[in-house]
Amino acid sequence: MTIREAQEAVDSWIREYGVRYFSELTNMAILTEEVGELARVIARKYGDQSFKQGERENLGEEMADVLWVLICLANQTGVDLTEELLKSIEKKTRRDALRHIENPKLKA
Repeated sequence: MTIREAQEAVDSWIREYGVRYFSELTNMAILTEEVGELARVIARKYGDQSFKQGERENLGEEMADVLWVLICLANQTGVDLTEELLKSIEKKTRRDALRHIENPKLKA
């Protein structure tokens, strides 16, 4: 599935099952909540915390939830994520072509 296809799939789902998109402000709050849930899983899996009884290691599910809400925001604000990601890659390549390669902190 391409990013464009993902945007179309989410839009189709919203139209068929979701009634309508939540407001942009509500979706921003939901995105923040989902990022927090992802952070909790990462803190427990890779950080110093451990999973509480009954908690699951659902890293992929939490990442997908973040992506879902981000796609919702893109759709409702008219952002083509494919186009914007390509621009972001180009910008980072121009800006950081040597920055990380020459960073002594990143050398093993």
